[in-house]
Amino acid sequence: MDKRRDVARDLARIYQTLPTESLDRLSEILVPMKFAKGEQILKEGEVCRYMYYVYRGFVRQYYFKNGKDLTEHFSYEGKMVICIESFFKQEPTRLLVEAQENTWIYGLPYLALEELSKEDYNIAVFYRKILEVSLIDSQIKADLQRFESAQDRYRRLIANQPEIFRRAALNQIASFLQMTPETLSRVRAQIIE
Repeated sequence: MDKRRDVARDLARIYQTLPTESLDRLSEILVPMKFAKGEQILKEGEVCRYMYYVYRGFVRQYYFKNGKDLTEHFSYEGKMVICIESFFKQEPTRLLVEAQENTWIYGLPYLALEELSKEDYNIAVFYRKILEVSLIDSQIKADLQRFESAQDRYRRLIANQPEIFRRAALNQIASFLQMTPETLSRVRAQIIE
């Protein structure tokens, strides 16, 4: 069964209410994709041609630096994954996106979304809202790294996204919080005491 209309409604609920005609147009451009656990959704060196909406599953966005695998972002049901620079420039990315569970994603294709935004003001506002949320999330993450202690970052993640602790490996959570696994263990022990 084609769930694109339901997904378009979900997206409109999250980001920006759309009139029926715009909702229909959005549902027509959505691209359903399925990925098995461990499968690469986007590989380093590929161009990010979609904004990925996670319908079901859990994904991780990461990169390699000095031979280490570093987690940039987690997404799960109702969340988006975008390699922003690659998406807008339509150039190869240095980031990777991987399914951590069997995952269903709906892609919003760059070219179709750009064209639709030129034709439909409501879609343009919807598109802008997605980008606003993404940029604000990026700013919040950067501010947390700059201004909060390791304990505060850990507490905030538990309070705001407990789903991550149920679904991600501890070494991935540690790198996401920009700490070593040993520091994460110490922080967890201190908070439990």
